[in-house]
Amino acid sequence: MKPLLQTGLALAIAIAGVATASAQGAPGTHTNVLHTNEADIEEATQASTLAIADPLAVFAFVLGRLPERVKVMPTENYYYFRFTHNGVPYAGNIRLAMADRDQGKVHFAYGDQPADWRTQFDVQHKVLDAAKGITVEKVGNLIYRVGHGGKSVTFALNDLSQVKPPADLLGPDETFLGPVFDESAMRFFLVFNAPMKVFHYILDETGKVPDEFVAAKAVDRILIGKRTGFAFYRDDRQRKILIGVNERASQLNTAFDGPFDQLPENFIEGDTLRDAILTVDPSLKDKIDRLGNFADGRERSMIHPYLLYRRESDLTVFHRCMTHPRVPAAIRARCFVIGEDELQNRNPMPLAMRRR
Repeated sequence: MKPLLQTGLALAIAIAGVATASAQGAPGTHTNVLHTNEADIEEATQASTLAIADPLAVFAFVLGRLPERVKVMPTENYYYFRFTHNGVPYAGNIRLAMADRDQGKVHFAYGDQPADWRTQFDVQHKVLDAAKGITVEKVGNLIYRVGHGGKSVTFALNDLSQVKPPADLLGPDETFLGPVFDESAMRFFLVFNAPMKVFHYILDETGKVPDEFVAAKAVDRILIGKRTGFAFYRDDRQRKILIGVNERASQLNTAFDGPFDQLPENFIEGDTLRDAILTVDPSLKDKIDRLGNFADGRERSMIHPYLLYRRESDLTVFHRCMTHPRVPAAIRARCFVIGEDELQNRNPMPLAMRRR
């Protein structure tokens, strides 16, 4: 489990899907992607001469195999990829970070992909620019062209500037900080409740949600995604508040590790995010920028109010809090946050249930 705010590396290396074959449908119908074991075997057994220890060589390989234009969907501007090198799976990302992309810099990270039987893995991370023969040119609003060795790719960042929560979604004490598009394909509204000093990721249901939910056996207000494993609590406003992410998905750094690493950095207005973080943790004053980044640019305060759960039963603590007779309605927003000092307890207690 992780606390509400936690500092750590922001080098997310999530698994991206790779299409191996497609089934053509009739015009106007959805085209499903077909993955075959044959294609997996061919990829795993082919020989590779890629200089895997050389980040510039790997960057050239990745850029060279991208089409001329791609769309970067996640809101922290990561373009994820994966490939197999001599039988070993690798995963990584190209990131056009808001902090330095206009200075001609692009972040590149990759490493061998973690697994249940091997969670220790090496990550290569480099900030590339003209000194390394890399060009980064802004060609439009949220559109950048990255070039190297005669190949250039246009990266169109996800423009969610017009995405706002419905007028009746937020409570009187809640502030909308920005829209989140997670690499899982799930969309959220990042919300801050200043009096309660808590953040929420509220599911954006204004469009089609790419998952199906099943109710927890013990509590029908708790809904769990069949595809993502994301767990939500349906509150009295009928909103789905993110309360849980599968622990193994987080440990293995998959696309389902939660939206903590996809803050809406392109759409944060002024100092609203920094002010919210400092409301929760005043000790960070003068240590973070307006996006929560520390001075070295490799770490930031992570907004992580949800639980990393192992079993469905772990999630019932939120409903016990929401229905507890000694928890007044005015502080129930704190039912969805587990304090850092509670994280190692077998039965962690939400903030709202602790003595104040």
